[in-house]
Amino acid sequence: MKSIAPFIRDINDFPKPGIVFKDLTPLLNNHEATNLCLQELLKLVGNQSIDKVVGMEARGFFFGTLIAQSLKAGFVPVRKPGKLPYNTLSETYALEYGSDVLEIHEDAIKPGDRVLIHDDVLATGGTAAAVCKLVERLGGEIVQCNFIMELEFLNGRERLKSNTVTSILKY
Repeated sequence: MKSIAPFIRDINDFPKPGIVFKDLTPLLNNHEATNLCLQELLKLVGNQSIDKVVGMEARGFFFGTLIAQSLKAGFVPVRKPGKLPYNTLSETYALEYGSDVLEIHEDAIKPGDRVLIHDDVLATGGTAAAVCKLVERLGGEIVQCNFIMELEFLNGRERLKSNTVTSILKY
């Protein structure tokens, strides 16, 4: 097996007409593809020291925890409001129509922690930019923003230009 690309399925008109959703469940359903994806994500990190891996709800949790285990780092979930049980910091970010909010535990990252931010897809960059702000508010140093897939035509990288951005697949 040389590539994870055959394990990414396109779903037309999901979640709404005109969207082509990149479905990674076939990849998750194959242990060899999952392992290859993890190894490719780890190659993107290289030999950088990482204290915490931050994963976004919910698909960033799949590989975020695996990356954290492999790097001997802690894992930090970022979730929608009301899902985390302890005191949180919130960040509101713009969507195409309206806004959304993400939360992180206020004690999840210590000042100076070296942080890898991970999600499955970089699209417009709004979610990742909000997570970067949360990490920075807690005093974390963002080492890298790491994605399985990047939808280049949506220019999400532009919203993260002060950070190193890497991805395995580009569409």
